[in-house]
Amino acid sequence: MAGPDSTPTPDRQGLGRRRFLGYAGSAVAGAVAGTAGGAAWGTGRDGHRDGGATRTGPGAEVSPYGVHQPGVAAPTPPVVELVALDLLPDVDRDALGRLLRAWTGDVEALATGRATPGDTEPWLAAARADLTITVGLGPGTLTAARVDPPRGFEPVPPMRHDRLEPRWSGGDLVLVVGGREGTTVAHAVRQLVRDARPFARERWRQAGFWNGVDPEGRPMTGRNLFGQIDGTANPVPGTEAFDETVWLRDPPWTGGSTLVVRRIAMDLDTWAELTRDRQERSLGRRLDDGARLDDPGPHAHARLAHPMENAGARILRRGASYASAEECGLLFCSFQASLAGQFVPIQRSLDRADALNTWTTATGSAVFVVLPGFERGDWLGSTVLG
Repeated sequence: MAGPDSTPTPDRQGLGRRRFLGYAGSAVAGAVAGTAGGAAWGTGRDGHRDGGATRTGPGAEVSPYGVHQPGVAAPTPPVVELVALDLLPDVDRDALGRLLRAWTGDVEALATGRATPGDTEPWLAAARADLTITVGLGPGTLTAARVDPPRGFEPVPPMRHDRLEPRWSGGDLVLVVGGREGTTVAHAVRQLVRDARPFARERWRQAGFWNGVDPEGRPMTGRNLFGQIDGTANPVPGTEAFDETVWLRDPPWTGGSTLVVRRIAMDLDTWAELTRDRQERSLGRRLDDGARLDDPGPHAHARLAHPMENAGARILRRGASYASAEECGLLFCSFQASLAGQFVPIQRSLDRADALNTWTTATGSAVFVVLPGFERGDWLGSTVLG
C-alpha cells in the first residue's frame, strides 16, 4: 500500500480541562466501514486479510513489554472489552503514578496467566489467552497530572450526524482489554477496575466480539454486522506506512499513539431491505470479498475515507461488534499519530456526504492518548510522568 504524501500535524494548542471536555464526545458518525489506507482508487484489491500483527495461533502469550503497548498493532481479538473511568477529585500526578504502577503489575501478571495481588479467583487468570491490555489517558487526566498533550491531540469538532449520549462518551482513563475468550477478558477487567477504585470510578463499559480467523484458523479480516469485510486497507505493522500512521515520535510520548473510540449504532433492519447492489454502492466495496468497486459513486463510504480524498491522511482502524436488546452496532477504534491531522479530516469528509450516514448513528465518543510501552523493571507512563 502506498503511504500518504503528507500527514498534517497541527501545532500544539492549549488543552484546558473544561474546554476539552466540552468537545470530548464529538467526532463524526458514519465511520462504520472506514478504510483509511490503500493505493489509488480502483487499481486493485486490498485482500481479505487483517492488516495487523499475526498471532501465533490459538493459545498464544503476548508479551506485555516493548516500545509500544502490544494491543495497538495486534489484530482485533475475538473478545474485547472497553472501560472508561473518571478520576476521583483528589487524584493528582503522584496518585496517577501510583495507579499506573499498580496497573503495570496487573498487566505483567495477567498477560502471563498469573494472579494479580489480592485476586480472590486466581484460577481465572489463564495462560496463553492472547490477552492484551491497552491503557490510555483522557484530557481530564492530562490536566490533573499537568502533562502537555502530544501534537495533534485536540478536541474533535462536533459533527452534524452525531447523536451522542453522556453514558457512552468521555472518560479520563481507558482500558482496552482483548483476548481469545470472554472469561479471561472479563476477569482481567475486574482486576484492573478493582485496583483503580482508590483513584477512579467507572464511567462506561462496553463489550464487543469479532471473528478474525477463517474456517482453517488463519487470520483474516472480519465482517461487521452489515456483512462487510471491515478493515481490509489498514496499514501493516512493521512497515513505514504503519509507523507514520500510528506512532507518536516526540518525547515524552514516543512510542504511544492517540485513540478515538466511537460507539456506532447500526440500523440493521432497514439495511437488510436494500438490494445487494445498493449496499455495495453505499460501501464502495463488494460484499463477497471486499474488493473496491471501479466506480461506486461520489458518496461511497470507502471512497470518501480514502487518503486520496483526504490530503493523504489515514488511520489504523479496529472494530468490534456489539449487540444488546437495545441496539446493535460497532465499537470503532481509530489509532493515529495526530488526531487533528488524520482522524478529523477523514471524519469531516464522511460527515459531509457519506452514504452510510443513513444507516449509522454515533451514540458515544471519547478520545485518549495511548501511553508508550514499557520494559521489564519499568512501568506504564514512566516516560510521561517521570
